[in-house]
Order: sequence, then structure tokens, then C-alpha cells
Amino acid sequence: MIKRIHGIVSRFMLFVHEKLSARQFFVLSSILVGLSSGLAAIVLKYFVHSIERLVHYYSHNYSEFFLFTLFPIIGIGLAVFYVQKVLKGEFKKGTSEIVYAITKKSSVLPTSQMYTHLITSALTVGFGGSTGLESPMVTTGSAIGSNYGRMYQLSYKERTIMLACGAAAGIAAAFNSPIAGVLFAIEVLLTDVSASAFIPLIISAACGALLSKIILSQGVLLSFALTEPFNYHNVPWYIALGILAGLFSLYFARSFEWVTDKMKGIKNIVIRVLMGGVLLMILMIVFPPLFGEGYETIKVLSQLKPAELAQNSIFQDSISSEYILLLFLGGAALFKCIAAALTIGSGGNGGTFGPSLFMGAYLGFVFARLINLSGLAHIPETNFTLVAMAGLLSGVFYAPLTAIFLIAEITGGYELMIPLMIVSAISVTVAHYVEPLSMEAKKLSQKLRSPIEDRDKTLLSRLEIVDLIEKNFSVIHSNETLQDLVKAISTSSRNIFPVLTDNELVGLVYLDNVRNIIFKHDQYEKIWVRDLMSPLPAVISPQDNFHSILKKFEETNQWSLPVVDNATYLGFVSKSSILAKYREELLQSV
Repeated sequence: MIKRIHGIVSRFMLFVHEKLSARQFFVLSSILVGLSSGLAAIVLKYFVHSIERLVHYYSHNYSEFFLFTLFPIIGIGLAVFYVQKVLKGEFKKGTSEIVYAITKKSSVLPTSQMYTHLITSALTVGFGGSTGLESPMVTTGSAIGSNYGRMYQLSYKERTIMLACGAAAGIAAAFNSPIAGVLFAIEVLLTDVSASAFIPLIISAACGALLSKIILSQGVLLSFALTEPFNYHNVPWYIALGILAGLFSLYFARSFEWVTDKMKGIKNIVIRVLMGGVLLMILMIVFPPLFGEGYETIKVLSQLKPAELAQNSIFQDSISSEYILLLFLGGAALFKCIAAALTIGSGGNGGTFGPSLFMGAYLGFVFARLINLSGLAHIPETNFTLVAMAGLLSGVFYAPLTAIFLIAEITGGYELMIPLMIVSAISVTVAHYVEPLSMEAKKLSQKLRSPIEDRDKTLLSRLEIVDLIEKNFSVIHSNETLQDLVKAISTSSRNIFPVLTDNELVGLVYLDNVRNIIFKHDQYEKIWVRDLMSPLPAVISPQDNFHSILKKFEETNQWSLPVVDNATYLGFVSKSSILAKYREELLQSV
């Protein structure tokens, strides 16, 4: 039945494709991708939110909540079982994988990613895993856009835009924030953006946000109502908060990476799941707000009801003063990234988007409440709670525009635009000063084996060295004579001749260097090639990235260099072929 429906839809879309112009079909495609990705995000969001409400309803005290702290082990275990048994262990997570697909795989994502991230993240977060849903939403939306583009044979550029449209719609639907969705796609996924990408991105994000507004109730969405306007007298405190947010972003990134690396170092999958689940249970017994996404607790903070967050904690009876409560909230903030890392590192699925918002909200509230309690000033705690969310998101993802407009949109206005800009800019500046790349950018750089700081380097990363190897060079062996070399020269159009010994490249013969010898000597059989060859100026490995390759060309002042893999000669790569391929990629990206 499903195949039949799919066939009917495909035939109808092909018919529409033939009737519409390329531009019209592209706009229609952005609408369809936006609606599909937005709907997928809404289904996931509603499912997880319903479970969290269920937990909240049935856990009125510590002993009842204790039972639910066992759930994350179940959720992570089910997610791992699904990945190992159904997906055969082939499962990739994170936005770095999406950007890698854009760069190295012609923006093609596996069809399975249109649903596998929904399933695994629903199991993980739905059962209380302390991570976010936004990364799975982005991957799902990107896969929908990528496979749509592949199905209807869109070009690489158009397929890339459709991929980004899916991601934008997912973020827009999750927060009812279309501008943030567009900016996220631009800042995090697309390495370079042309004007032609903006209209489809805007349309897709608007479709995702519209579906969210129609389907999701206000209680499911993360939204806030401002009670106090921006006061410019508080700017020094916002500056201090920006610096603090940058430092906390660095703590978040390094703690998260350290814990996930330690968890992945446990080779036995069962032990890894049990250890991660038990550690999560311990953290949640102490800090109940760590259960699930934690967005409901952010709303509680914004309503200035922090005492409710200590309910169900094993230490709830010990929290007898305002300062101990702030210590409790600060501990929840510090351990959120640890809990997220344990969830993901032990095999669960999720992202760091939600945890960064959680940590930012708690940081902002504790900061503002401490200032107010100390008597140094009276600052609006709700505003600082919201602004700090943007600070952490900016410092963790290096996406300040996304952070600014996300908080502006979920607060229903732009009253906090100035402090959002101040805190986000300072936070990302502090984080970038210490760590030039964000967590996901570092993963991508490792996968590409090259830096990714600018557009030129990213375009070069799309190239594959094996595609540029030229093999029409006449090979000669070191134990052969000048006579053999002359025969090779007479049948070759090249002026470089690789010299091999047992298939190992040992040197090069340049025609310009032997031209005079050829004409001056008549006893060719007495002159050996090994005496004529020049040492290798440099060699290229198939594993080298193009930045190091171009550096070798520059240092040796050569236009062609040999490619060697484990001492085996493969051919030559020329600087002109690299530049030609680069120009081709540049034209495709415009």
C-alpha cells in the first residue's frame, strides 16, 4: 500500500516537474520540503513532550521520581539495540556529518536518515536522556531535502539548498522561529551562501513555523513573555554575563568532548550503556531538572519559581536557604553538559543545542539572583535568564545570529535585541579566542583532515586527490640505460619521467636536464638512468589534504608532483589540474 501511494505521488510530481519552469518547481520544492521536515520535527517534539508531562504528573515526590531515573537506561538501551540490530552499527550523528556530506558526498545523505534519527532520539530523550532534539531534527530535515533533490534529479547546488531548507524548517518548527531556522542553516551548515538560496530557505522555514503554530499548543513550544523592558544602565552586567557565558561555553565544549571520548573508549556496548545509564540516574537523583530536554524547567526559571526545581531531589530537605538553592541550580547547570555527554557517549541520540540553552538559562538566573542578593544592583532576572541562553548557544555553536534571533523570536519581540547582541558577541569572541573552532567544526576538520576557517579552504576540501591523478607518464627503471630513456622520451608527451626500483619511486628524470647528454653521447648503453635521475623534490600521499599539497607546490616551485601511497608510485598531480577543479567548484557554488 505504501509503495503504491509512493508511486502515485512520484508520478504526479514528475508530471508537475514537466509542466512548471525550473524556478517554479524549485519554489514548490522548498514548500514541500519545509512542510515535510516541519511535520517530522513536530511529531518528534510532541511525542517527547507528552512523555515528559507524564513523568511530571506521576512524580510528586522523591520516591516516585526515583523510578523514572531508571528510564534513561531503557531508552539508551533501546536506541543502541536499534542501531546495532536494525542499522548494523551504521549510524552517524551531528551537524559535522551533514556538512561533510555537502563537502564530500555531493550533498547526498542516506535515505534511512529520514527516519532513523527520529526513532533513536525519541527513544533516548523520550525516556529521559538528558540531551536535545534539535540535532536529530536538523539531520532528519536535511535528509528529507537531500533525498528529495536526488529523487527529482536536482543539481548539486539545488540539492544543497534543499538540504539546508529541511534543516531550517526543522529548527523553525521546533521553536516557531523561522528567522532562527534560516540563520542556523546559513551559519552552521552552508559554507557559502548565494542570493538564490535565501528565498527557498525563507519559504521552507516559514512553512515549518506555520505548521508548528497550527499543530503544537503553546505549552509544547519554548516561549516566554517579557515583564521588564531593557534598561541601558544594566549594560555593564550584560558585558560581565557575556564574558561568563564565553567561559562556560568553553567548559561545556571541553567537558562534553572529554566525557564522550571516555564513554566511547569502553568497547563493550552493554557495559557502556549500563555505566552511562547508572551515572545519569545518580545525577538525576541529585538534580531532577536534568531529566529529558529540560525546557519545562527553563520556563519555571523564567517565571521566577526556582524552588520548584529542587522538588524530588534527594537533597530537597537540605535546601533551606536562597544561597543553597542557587548552589543547587549552579550544580544543575554545570552537570547538564556532563549528563548530555553521558547520554550521547553511551549510545543515545541527541544534540547539544538543547543542553546549551538549558545551561545558559540556569547560568543567567543564578548570575542575576546573586547580583540582586548581594545588593550591588537590581537587575531583571527573567531577562538575564533569556539573554544568557543566547550567550551559551552562541559560544557553543559559534552561531551568534542564530542565538540572537532565536531568543528574540521566542520572547515575541525585539525588546532584548541590544543585550542579546552584546552577550552573544562577547561570548563567541571569548570562546573563539581560546578555541578557533566549535565542537562540530573540529569534528568536521578531523574528517576532512584540513582546516575549515574560510570559504576557499572549504571549497578545496571538496576535491578528492584520487580524481586528479594523471597516469600518462612513461615509467623507467633505475637499472635501465640512457638508450631505454631515449625510447621512452620518443613515445611520451611529458617532460618528466618517474624512475622506479621494484615499483618504488626513487627519483625523477627531467628532459631539460638530459637534453644535452642525449645529443653529446652516442654510447647510450653505457650511461645508467640512476646516474641521470634527480632526487624527489616532494611526494604527495592520497591522504594529504589540499592545503598541504599546495604548500608542497609552493615550497618546491614545481607544477607537477608524484603521488605515492605506501612507497608505491601512483601517478602525478599538477597544480593546474587542482586550480581548474577549484574553479569548477567555485562556479557551482555561485
